[in-house]
Formats: sequence, C-alpha cells, structure tokens
Amino acid sequence: MDPNNVNPLLQQPPQPTAMPVSPQPMVRPTGVTPTDFRPSSSVLSSDELSSAQAIIKTISEAFSSRVVGQENLRTALIVSMITGGHILLESVPGLAKTTAVQTLAASVHGSFKRIQCTPDLLPSDIIGTQIYDYNKGQFRTELGPVHANFVLLDEINRSSAKTQSAMLEAMQEKQTSIGGERYDLPRPFMVLATQNPIEQEGTYELPEAQLDRFLLKEILWYPDSGEELEILKRIESGKLGADLDASDLPQVELSAIETLQKLVKKVYIDDSVKSYIVQIVSATRNPGSVISPDMARYVQYGGSPRASIAFLQVAKALALMSGRDYVIPEDVKQLRYSVLRHRIILNFEAVADQIHAEAIIDAIFNAVTAP
Repeated sequence: MDPNNVNPLLQQPPQPTAMPVSPQPMVRPTGVTPTDFRPSSSVLSSDELSSAQAIIKTISEAFSSRVVGQENLRTALIVSMITGGHILLESVPGLAKTTAVQTLAASVHGSFKRIQCTPDLLPSDIIGTQIYDYNKGQFRTELGPVHANFVLLDEINRSSAKTQSAMLEAMQEKQTSIGGERYDLPRPFMVLATQNPIEQEGTYELPEAQLDRFLLKEILWYPDSGEELEILKRIESGKLGADLDASDLPQVELSAIETLQKLVKKVYIDDSVKSYIVQIVSATRNPGSVISPDMARYVQYGGSPRASIAFLQVAKALALMSGRDYVIPEDVKQLRYSVLRHRIILNFEAVADQIHAEAIIDAIFNAVTAP
C-alpha cells in the first residue's frame, strides 16, 4: 500500500494529552498557582464533594468492569451525563460503543433505547406517533424510543436529513411534539450518536447546526495489544458477554445523577478563566490573529457561542470529578479536542492536505496564554 495514498478518514487523529503538544509548552506566570482560582469561600461543602466523588467512582468502576481501556470515552461520557449534554462518537465498528452506553445506563438504573438509523427511518419512528384505536373510536399516542434516559442513535449519518432534524427539538428542548401535544422527555436525558467514518455510501452528512448541539465529539481508536489481549481473556472467562446480569454492576440511583447536575452548577469559575475560554473560542473565528497564516488558511468557520458554553460546562464537570469546587485552566484544556473538533469547520484545502482540526486546536491553545 502506498503510504501517500491513505484514506484520511482512516488515519488516527492526534490524541489528547494533559497539556498541548508543543516544543515550547505554555508556562503559568511566575507566582500564579491553582489556589489563585479558588473562590473567596467554599461553594460546595466537603460532604457534597465526597458524595459527588463516591457517585463518580461507582460509575467509573461499572464502566471499567465492562469496557477495556477507552479512558477518554469514559471521561467524555461521565462529563456529558453530569452536564446534561449530548455526545457524538466516531469510530470504526467493534469498539464497544454500544456496550459503553448500555453500561452507563445500567450503572445509574436509567432506561436505555437503541435506534439503528437507516435511510428509510421516519421521524415518527423516533419521536412516536398517534394510532387510531378502533375499539375506543379515538386516537392514542405511542411514544417513540427517544423517550428514555439514554438514547443511542447508531450510525446517525445513515438517517435522512428529515429524520435527523426530528432529533433537534428533543436534543435542544428536551421535549417532543406529537399531534400538537407536547411530551417532556425523562430526566436525565442524554443522546449518544455514533457515526462510522469508513463507508460513506448512502450516508447523509450531519449539518453544522446539528453538530453544534453535541456537547462533545469523541473519536475512538483501536485498543493496543495489551488491551485487546485483556478483552480476549474476559470473553473466555465469561466476564464479558451479552448475557451478563446488570445487577452485577456497581450501581447508583438515577436521582444521584440529578444531584451531580445540581452540584456542578455551583462549581466556581473565576473571571480570568472565563476570559481565557472566550479568547480561545474567539481565536477559532479569527485564527489569523493568533496563529501562523499557513495554519489559519485552513479554517473556514470557527466555534459559535455554544463552544464557549461547552467549555464552561465541561470545565466545571472535570473540576467536580477531580474533587474541586473551582475550575483551573487545565480543566479547560483537558477535553479541548472533544469540545472543538466538530465546531471548527475546515475547508477543502485542509482535507486535501490531510490537516486535522486537532492540529488547529493545538496551535490556538499554544498561542493563547493561560491565566
């Protein structure tokens, strides 16, 4: 195989690191420490922080018992659940995406529905419809599978644009409309959509408006040799399989997720960190002002204000997961790829030169000084 003629969709993108990859990494100004970002008084009590840590630990243990590796996916799923956001997962088949979502739902006693998207899938197949009852002589409403705590839209890019748009109201408004009546979705509510980057025939590319409604976009890659060996050992021993009982998982009550969602809103974020977020997102809209022209020319559109909101929510969730009631700049950096990779729209020249959004993101984070 010619190494210069490889499908860019099959190339592994840069992987997230704790700090941006650069020969000259960003250095915090002298005398500034993470304690400088603390609030003047604690916004969460020690009991609240301990409770949040216990809930998150239980969910993490449940994930690890069913899924080997995929640490980035675990973090992204828990962050999305805490913030009440939605997540888009992109990977080749067979990387335990469905298993991960099923495990997440089972660990919190949440309802789970899986929707296999196909070109002939109708909006009513997702949100529900009205059916005429001949015995009673009236219509009755049958709610669709979107009415669940955790909804997996498998291969969302295989559904038509009309069906994709039917999800917009559910994702954004947390409600559906059937026969002129409004039906609230259960709380918590989380959509996890997957798309396969390999086979593009018969697919409908997600529009930017719908991509922007996903809090995170996580790209999964093959497990390493050690992880794949562990998968085989678990399969052989019976620790992995479709017949496993969910009651064997570490579990918390569904109400615990609502508790986390209330606590994360109280997490303090200093104005200097908010300003840092705004500078980052503004740089995606006008990259020529902060990065080299050679890189800036690949960017067609930058992130909307939803990107700033996503950074705010994600940073707060990561702080809570770390046992802090305040945000530090490292919380903003940690999931920078997942927040921005689907919000920075690259032009055709970037595709031709096989430039990934992650390269633009790192260039921006290296150029904007952290507080």
